[in-house]
Amino acid sequence: MSQNTPSILIADEMHPSLFTMLTDAGFAFDYQPNITRAELISVLTPFDGLIIRSKTTVDADLLSQSPRLRFIGRAGAGLDLIDLDETERRGIQVFHAGEGNRDAVAEQAVGMLLGLLANILKADREVRQGIWDREGNRGYELGSLTVGIIGYGNNGSATARRLSGFGCRVLAYDKYRTHYGDAYAQEASLEQIMADADVLSLHIPLTPDTRQLVNDSFISQMSRPFYLINIARGEITSLSALVRGLEQGKVRGACLDVLENEKLARLTPDQQTAFDYLRQSDRVVLTPHVAGWTHESYVRINEVLVRQIRQMKA
Repeated sequence: MSQNTPSILIADEMHPSLFTMLTDAGFAFDYQPNITRAELISVLTPFDGLIIRSKTTVDADLLSQSPRLRFIGRAGAGLDLIDLDETERRGIQVFHAGEGNRDAVAEQAVGMLLGLLANILKADREVRQGIWDREGNRGYELGSLTVGIIGYGNNGSATARRLSGFGCRVLAYDKYRTHYGDAYAQEASLEQIMADADVLSLHIPLTPDTRQLVNDSFISQMSRPFYLINIARGEITSLSALVRGLEQGKVRGACLDVLENEKLARLTPDQQTAFDYLRQSDRVVLTPHVAGWTHESYVRINEVLVRQIRQMKA
């Protein structure tokens, strides 16, 4: 590090617990949650570290203005905002807090799925309107279904652990790992998941390979009608393809915490058409990118980040 007291620029809004943790770990910091990209580039030069959440894109242009930068901390799980090839070329270490919100993400996935299978949101709306329709809200038991998980890292494995408690069969596929089957999920190929899964849950990062992964072709290759859970990145799923799957009965329902465009006031015409269908459907549960966004995880993410940065300093 360039100084006895490493200095960090915090460029996004963070839970205040982070400040005490950094001070106790021997770091100096400058908290600028409202900083613009242009301002960030102009002031980053003297800092050893940068901590971001979801606002800041770290690319070659920004890094070229940061000759002393030694590490970047992402207060969250995904690293798609960071040019990892460029950080590796420059010898900049990158930390993220995937384990900090995995429990929250897993609970969100199971909660949304249970709500969909049991028609909880639909039934709640109807009862509030004076409609008492028991047969129309007959649900399905999670334990009777096979769940396929794509991506078996922090979030995928935490979700499998909770699903296993319901007695359902859980299959997991992860192209970057081997021998990862455990007491909660059986290691499987993508082809096996497509053949056997009643529920498909996505726990993968956004990359060129995963962008629009769930499209018309993917949906058509699923052997049986299935429920989709996407609490990873919205761009992984084509919403237009999802709508077509719902209309054709190939998709039984969807739990979406993320959308391919989350700026709802700036949707393209095609995105608006798809979103209008999804928001009016009783077979879809929508939440505003809050999986992992609990009061507990807000603090735990900071604990995980600071522990990693502290280990690097040591």
